[in-house]
Amino acid sequence: MLIIVAHHCFSIARLEGDSTLATDPMTASLQPSRSGTASLSQGTVLENRYSVMRKLGRGGMSAVYQARDLRFPNITRLVAVKELLHSSHDAAMLEAVLSSFEREANLLATLTHPAIPRIYDYFTIGERSFLVMEYITGQDLEAILEEAANGLPVEKVVSWGIELCDVLTYLHTHQPPIIFRDMKPSNVMIDENGILRLVDFGIAKLFAPDHKGTMIGTEGYSPPEQYRGEAGPLSDLYALGATLHHLLTQRDPRLEPPFTWGDRPIRQLRPEVPESVAAVVDKALAYDPQSRYENPRAMGEALALSIHTSPDAFAAPQPVVEGPARSTTADQPGAPKVEWVFKCEDEVRGTPLLARDLLLVGAYDNNLYALKAEHGEFVWKYATEGGIPGRPELGEDTIYVGSEDQRLHAVSLQTGRVLWTYFTERAIRASPRVAVEHVFIGSDDGALHAVQALSGRRVWKCDTGAPVRSTALVLGDRIYFGSDSGDVYSLSLRGEIKWQFHAKRAVLSSPAEANGMILFGSVDWILYAVDSTSGWVIWRFRTGHSIVSSPAVAEDVVVFGSADGRIYAADLRSSRERWRFETEDQVTGTPLIHKGLVYCGSVDGFLYCLELASGRLRWKFKSGGPITGAPAANDNCVFFGSGDHSVYALSIEV
Repeated sequence: MLIIVAHHCFSIARLEGDSTLATDPMTASLQPSRSGTASLSQGTVLENRYSVMRKLGRGGMSAVYQARDLRFPNITRLVAVKELLHSSHDAAMLEAVLSSFEREANLLATLTHPAIPRIYDYFTIGERSFLVMEYITGQDLEAILEEAANGLPVEKVVSWGIELCDVLTYLHTHQPPIIFRDMKPSNVMIDENGILRLVDFGIAKLFAPDHKGTMIGTEGYSPPEQYRGEAGPLSDLYALGATLHHLLTQRDPRLEPPFTWGDRPIRQLRPEVPESVAAVVDKALAYDPQSRYENPRAMGEALALSIHTSPDAFAAPQPVVEGPARSTTADQPGAPKVEWVFKCEDEVRGTPLLARDLLLVGAYDNNLYALKAEHGEFVWKYATEGGIPGRPELGEDTIYVGSEDQRLHAVSLQTGRVLWTYFTERAIRASPRVAVEHVFIGSDDGALHAVQALSGRRVWKCDTGAPVRSTALVLGDRIYFGSDSGDVYSLSLRGEIKWQFHAKRAVLSSPAEANGMILFGSVDWILYAVDSTSGWVIWRFRTGHSIVSSPAVAEDVVVFGSADGRIYAADLRSSRERWRFETEDQVTGTPLIHKGLVYCGSVDGFLYCLELASGRLRWKFKSGGPITGAPAANDNCVFFGSGDHSVYALSIEV
């Protein structure tokens, strides 16, 4: 088996010394460079497309430039252009170098992880070879560490470690596998959007595990076997452990004798680091590769568990049972009783999910909570880095949830450990949908992303040009979703557009299906029913204001809310209004139809229980804040979140 080893380095966006170039553009053809010291002038245009702006840096085998892509004349699209430098005068050697460059560039172009810079192009001009990459601006972890006078937060360092394990899992499970071989703080950047990026990745080199090579890496971070030219997948785990040790202790391993971690224990240098965290790092730094974690996924899970079980940072909140008044209609038959109330640290705007005996709910304190549905006991929580406005989704034993930290998170249902994270380019405010072994998720980056449920790898994305906050509906071989552009899309499972319907304003509502129709609301005040095959309009239902609420369907009725403060029920066939119910404020959440009753919250803070057939009020329950998500229900209780930071469980009698 062959393993690819990352070899030459990129310096993508870190300036090294004076980056000013000569101002005269190079208009003649490029001259051969065999000195290994070539430099492109400012204004040089490569392939009639890439205009060199300045030099970013130079390594032993490459030089990197900032350039502008001239294919986009109306905007400034920056790229990084890397030139491979070589000094050989041997024709056979030169041919081998160029052939290797082309083969390896093609391989790197197959990498599609959000933390890895994208490869756009490669070409050879005469004997000079170039690679065009994504241009990244930001700050590397070494620079961030230097600015942290009192040290970096432990939770932040651990979260970076988990993300790096995710990247290494992707590289090591690639076919053929790829070993990074130069993990260190200066090779990890946090870009301008706060997203972790693995840079200085470089052109790959074929490597046979049973063949000794040269020592490539950075002293202090490289493991013992790498000094012998025997780098393998477990070598990356050692270097990651060395990186985490440096970030946690501020002790640069390059200034210490190699392999002397036992002389400077983490907790001796920084006592507030939990023992569980230090133990993970120590295991990764084992001298014998077989004593380290078996793969980066196992190390990532250990890191997640180490910080989630920290008694100080993650003390488990307890359910609060002394809730507000039972109901303003407590004298009516079937009026609810508060079974339990669980207090979060911020608003609960999204929709809870019942999964086996658990209730999963996200909050704007950035946490996904797992609670026992029966009594509200805390089981675990998973911390993201942004608010969670949507509903979690269950796929086998995995929970998927989107966050305003721009990521889709896959978390173990049993333990709350992170399995993988997928990065988009903007906040995620839509809920994920799991179908056909994929997760479909919209993002404010304007795209619907299709991601492999098992690995978190992107399969495709459909760009709409506006935020996608509508949750996808998957039916057979079709996918339906809306965009803030006002468009509703029907896609194939491969991401091909089958039809596109345009409403007058944004579609934040998530589509539902009934009788061959796709139903959705729009900010243009209209609920639409369109043909699922063609996208042709079948009927429209106009309300008194914007529709953000998603429709719920039962039998021959569709129920939905409107910002005009009403809950509507309409006939599916004729669109004739069956009934309407007035609340005291906007209705942005989605109704739940359960055993002949409609449960729906309102910004007025009430959860309403209505009869599906007539719209008659059975009861209403007052929470302490707006209710913007949908409720969930089982045979015994209805569950919902509120802007008062609480999750409620109300007993129901039907």
